[in-house]
Amino acid sequence: MGFLDTLLGRSKPVRPDLDQLFGLPSAAVTLTAAAGFTPTGEGSVCFAAVEGGAFAQLKDEVQGLLDAGAAQDGGLPVEFSRDSYGYTWLLSRHAPEDVTGLVTDLHAVNSVLEGGGFGPQLLCSLVGFRDAEGRSLALVYLYKRGTFYPFAPRGGERRDNALELQVKAMVANDLRVEEDLSRWFPVWGAPGL
Repeated sequence: MGFLDTLLGRSKPVRPDLDQLFGLPSAAVTLTAAAGFTPTGEGSVCFAAVEGGAFAQLKDEVQGLLDAGAAQDGGLPVEFSRDSYGYTWLLSRHAPEDVTGLVTDLHAVNSVLEGGGFGPQLLCSLVGFRDAEGRSLALVYLYKRGTFYPFAPRGGERRDNALELQVKAMVANDLRVEEDLSRWFPVWGAPGL
């Protein structure tokens, strides 16, 4: 970064660090112990689909890889869906206590897409949690920032901001938390939430 960049307030973009995803099992233990939120066993990856054979081949490769793993473990095949903004979501399911397996799937999807040159299409990944009262929570990984933030929907299109800030403080030792709250965008109706 040069002098002009500093003077004009420019900064280098944060490089994605997919290994940050492996902090999620530790964060899940923290959330369970500190707040009673347990993993649902569902997680998803969101990306902007691209037309063309190379992308379709990668998507098929990812689905085949994860479906084969699910068949071995007696799990469910992955599901693809499209949201109202045109983004594609891949949903993976594991036993609720197998957060490590779920995170491994999410890491594999991100890695295959990144390795195939489609890293810029990756938006986020999330892992879902629920408490005894039925409240939902997700820990969302922002691919382009290499950071996490909590998302707590609370009926309709409202958020439980107080809970999100509490969770931020709880998992700060487990995950690299996004400090810029304006980047905590809502993921209404995301698969796995």
